[in-house]
Amino acid sequence: MSADVWLPLPPDGIEGLPEGFAYHFWDGDQDFPADPARCVFYGVPYMKGPDVPSRPLPRMTSLRVVQTLTAGIDHVLPALSGLPPGVRLCNARGVHEASTAELALTLTLASLRGVPDFVRGQDAGEWRQGFRPALADKSVLIVGYGAIGSAIEDRLTPFECARVMRVARSARTTPRGPVHPLAELSSLLPDADVVILSTPLTDETRGLAGAGFLSRMKEGALLVNVARGAVVDTKALLTELESGRLRAALDVTDPEPLPAGHPLWHAPGVLITPHVGGPTSAFLPRAQRLLREQLVRFEAGEPLANVVTTTG
Repeated sequence: MSADVWLPLPPDGIEGLPEGFAYHFWDGDQDFPADPARCVFYGVPYMKGPDVPSRPLPRMTSLRVVQTLTAGIDHVLPALSGLPPGVRLCNARGVHEASTAELALTLTLASLRGVPDFVRGQDAGEWRQGFRPALADKSVLIVGYGAIGSAIEDRLTPFECARVMRVARSARTTPRGPVHPLAELSSLLPDADVVILSTPLTDETRGLAGAGFLSRMKEGALLVNVARGAVVDTKALLTELESGRLRAALDVTDPEPLPAGHPLWHAPGVLITPHVGGPTSAFLPRAQRLLREQLVRFEAGEPLANVVTTTG
């Protein structure tokens, strides 16, 4: 009998899947599509929070691969401890760069140019003219210069920014210039007009944008978060927003979803979108391609792409 593959997208919509597996579609429903013990390749349901993906894992005793459709893997990592050794966890590098980078630029431009206020003016039938900052001639700091951070810089290039600074976990050089290590972040913050967070959520980055980080940002600077909500200390950010010293544009929040009545909803100078960086029309074809290519490699016994960790 063929080994089972669980996919978070309908298999009949993915052309070119290898024929050596029995495919099952599971998007996090209460009922499992098949016996979890037979699953060798598990495509994690997309945008279902941390509880749904972990539910079948204790019963997946034949599992060899866990494939997320998200760039971040923090919602899956805690559930890996009970898996057999040698299970590879792969992320969705290559799926979300275009959509998330688009949103990072959208949030930056909308916040700088005052688009939320214009929308409120339209709703009220008011003509709200005024002088607004441009992205041109601004210094931008990208914190988390991986595939998404690089894609964000691709889209910044035509906007005539004065300078783009890059920060990642460790230093390296790129054709565009140096990538600074996290250890140098504190010295770069005061020079940035816009700080864009695109880093994964790890023990090192949880609460990274806390009181000290935010106090180092220049007065009037804009913080854009398309990473994870917990990268930012919400209480410390609220203090800066309520004082009027900083502005923020957030696709992710902590807590998330942001509950009704939370003070962040109505803090001055904040623009909030409900974690929509990834789910766009660009998602499906890239996700289908990733799943197909990974399964072709898996069947052929070739190295998989995007392996983040392997259980020991």
